Amino acid sequence: MKKFKASVTGGAISALLWSGMALAGQETVDSISKLKLNYTVNDNHAAQHGVDCAALGADWASCNKATIKLTNPGEAITSKDWTIWFPSIRMILKTDSDQFKITHIVGDLHKLEPTDKFTGFPTNGTVDIPIVNEYWQIFMSDAIPRWYVTSGEAKPKVIASTDTEDLEQFVTPIGEQWKRTPEDNNILMTARTRFEKNSDVKRLNASALRGQILPTPKAVTVHAQDVDLSKGVKLELASLDKATINAVQARFARLGVKTGAGYPVRSEVKTEAFSGNDAVSGAYTLSIGEQGAVITGYDAAGVFYGLQSIMSLIPAEGDKKIAALDVKDAPRFAYRGMFIDVARNLHTKSAILRAIDQIAALKMNKFHFHLSDDEGWRIEIPGLPELTEVGGKRCHDLTEKSCLLPQLGSGPDANTNGSGWFTRADYIDIVKYAAARHVQVIPEIDMPAHARAAVISMEARYDRLMKEGKEKEANQYRLLDPTDTSNTTGVQYYDRTGYLNPCMGSSRNFVDKVIGEIQSMHKEAGQPLKTWHFGGDEAKNIYLGAGYTDKNNPQEGKGRIDISKQDKPWAKSRICQTMLKEGKVADLEHLPGWFALQVSKIVNAHGIDKMMAWQDGLKGVKDASEFATKRVGVNFWDTLYWGGADSVNDWANKGYEVTVSNPDYLYLDFPQEVDPREPGFYWGTRFSDERKIFAFAPNNMPQNAETSVDRDGNAFTSGSDKNWPGAYGISAQVWSEVVRTDDQLEYRLFPRLFSVAERAWHRAGWELDYKTGREFKGGETHFVDKAALANDWERFANLLGQRELAKINPDIAWRLSVPGARIVSGTLEANIALPGLGIQYSTDGGKTWQRYDDSARPQVSDAVLIRSVSPDGKRFSRVTPVN
Repeated sequence: MKKFKASVTGGAISALLWSGMALAGQETVDSISKLKLNYTVNDNHAAQHGVDCAALGADWASCNKATIKLTNPGEAITSKDWTIWFPSIRMILKTDSDQFKITHIVGDLHKLEPTDKFTGFPTNGTVDIPIVNEYWQIFMSDAIPRWYVTSGEAKPKVIASTDTEDLEQFVTPIGEQWKRTPEDNNILMTARTRFEKNSDVKRLNASALRGQILPTPKAVTVHAQDVDLSKGVKLELASLDKATINAVQARFARLGVKTGAGYPVRSEVKTEAFSGNDAVSGAYTLSIGEQGAVITGYDAAGVFYGLQSIMSLIPAEGDKKIAALDVKDAPRFAYRGMFIDVARNLHTKSAILRAIDQIAALKMNKFHFHLSDDEGWRIEIPGLPELTEVGGKRCHDLTEKSCLLPQLGSGPDANTNGSGWFTRADYIDIVKYAAARHVQVIPEIDMPAHARAAVISMEARYDRLMKEGKEKEANQYRLLDPTDTSNTTGVQYYDRTGYLNPCMGSSRNFVDKVIGEIQSMHKEAGQPLKTWHFGGDEAKNIYLGAGYTDKNNPQEGKGRIDISKQDKPWAKSRICQTMLKEGKVADLEHLPGWFALQVSKIVNAHGIDKMMAWQDGLKGVKDASEFATKRVGVNFWDTLYWGGADSVNDWANKGYEVTVSNPDYLYLDFPQEVDPREPGFYWGTRFSDERKIFAFAPNNMPQNAETSVDRDGNAFTSGSDKNWPGAYGISAQVWSEVVRTDDQLEYRLFPRLFSVAERAWHRAGWELDYKTGREFKGGETHFVDKAALANDWERFANLLGQRELAKINPDIAWRLSVPGARIVSGTLEANIALPGLGIQYSTDGGKTWQRYDDSARPQVSDAVLIRSVSPDGKRFSRVTPVN
């Protein structure tokens, strides 16, 4: 009895002590969360200014200096019992303050802690923490929001000054630090340089745009008379199913045209009417005359696209008259795709549906759905609840038993876009919606790298079932070999938990289970699963890359590290070592390719005809004939100026269906102009705007050397002595590391996808045939008809600016081009990349805005701000000063 009383008393005392500590910890968290945080990039060329980046282990000996500034607006904070957790896409190599230490945790997550020398955050005082980062930081989006603080068992709290998508609230403008290297020859976009860039694109009159369809048909004959759709259209669409008819009617309604009565539109499917290159899915003929319109499709998709062509002609405002014309049309590529990554940051079902609806109007037909990665698993799989309940959430759980650790600005709570998933019903709805618009959904579950969300989820499942005494079930889908102690780091700084183990039979069980469940969803949605995307990219240790060197035998210009401590993925897995000894796989480098072949057998067993992968995931495979599936496709993502115009031929010549996905043209998460305020990653190019993408020649890669520059703004040479069988398709990608919201996603997608759709559907006259051995040298050769390209772009840009952008779903937050402007002798002159978009200017610091009229240029002072405005007058571009 005494012992019991003593334990109760001791427990009560312990509880009181814990309660007091927790209260003190919460006070510390609350106080630090009120600090004003500022992040400043000080020097992107630190190696040229005395910092030994190589000694710090920086890739290619490149590093930058920055400062974390913390200002305390409240009472002094002297506690040393706190940690600030923060995201950084750059590895932090050094902390130049003895009061603080920074530790990398996993992925982009770091923690900042006080040392014994910490003197506190003084009242109304500021503390600077100088740091050295790997690489450079030249766009403001390199800084990521939602830094948060913890202390003991206290509830974590986001530092309020960082809880924003307006990065300028806590990031100092990049200013003069916008160059990657001192030799960077890119042109910084200002009002004046934008004006110069836009100066060769004039606004065309309405007659020049009459009868123009986007994307451009193969052949059009425009007639003199017009057809009036103001009384509606009477659709006779027996060739289409009900869901597609509903989709067509909904789009006509959005464009202000009623359906049910009015101008007759009749359709038929007549495959035998097409021959040669026109005898392909999606081909159609269209005749618009006074008595009605007739669409003849090669198939139902052709009828659907013929209807989209009619709708392309409809004006956004005013009367609904369209030109009478005759069209003969067929798609250029079989694969015309859009890729969206929802794993890094979730994007909502409604945003996905809006994007699918818009690409269907542009005659694009593939939606590549990136559903898993290191940072998240986004699709419900019946029977594997941990995939979503753990892998679909991010929160501050250091054990990662209930969620993944915060990444990419998700903060400590599971209530941001870092968390969430699509239910089975959601996914079926998306597939149904896409199918009604002749868009095929291609799911991607990335492996064997970029698989951390799945790995951690299946470890949680393993632990749960082992506690229940179900060892066999626990091991059924386990993805991590517990014997594997490999020290390996992925390209985004995840450890060995970022790779599922390809040598384990349970990994193949997992693949079979996931494919089967997603296939079941497709069947229920009425769109059979025709293509499975394996992922396969970047299964490597970044520290074994070419930019690092062994500190014991160093090479100039590379980061010096102890390479003896680095392992290739799975190097210390006993299961994999046994496979290597048995000769099942040649070596570790061939494991990803070997695994791809095993997965292809599973895909084939499910009756799926085609498997796709990012091309580097298949580099260890001889050719496409090695796979079990009938067809194999690769997304080709080498940059052209690093030799992609030559290496792409290798994949096509090995029998792969090549979908061109070049980062330097088609990664829409990259910035749209060279301006530090423009968001995006930029490892492959500094910008890709509508004009650059429009000028892309996807079926003659070397040609692009004459119409573009490399990442540093320099001319490059491109060519190949190899045969080029031709591309199978083209795809635009939005990776979501720094794309956290739906608005940010749509800002990346539109209107650039209009240019992607144009190149996917239509081959322009200025695009040259590929010739083996022909070399293109930027600034030296002149094979491309630049005048024809400029005229074609002017037409296209005017169609976007004067007609198409006003027709986009008003719920889509598309990007408005920032205008160009200059002041000449007190007169404001302004222009815009897409003529027809409205331009506004302000002479009172943005308090009031006036419409710019180029026919009556205003007299102004030197203090002028400028912006563009959407056709509905509700949204505006970024504001810029006229210099």
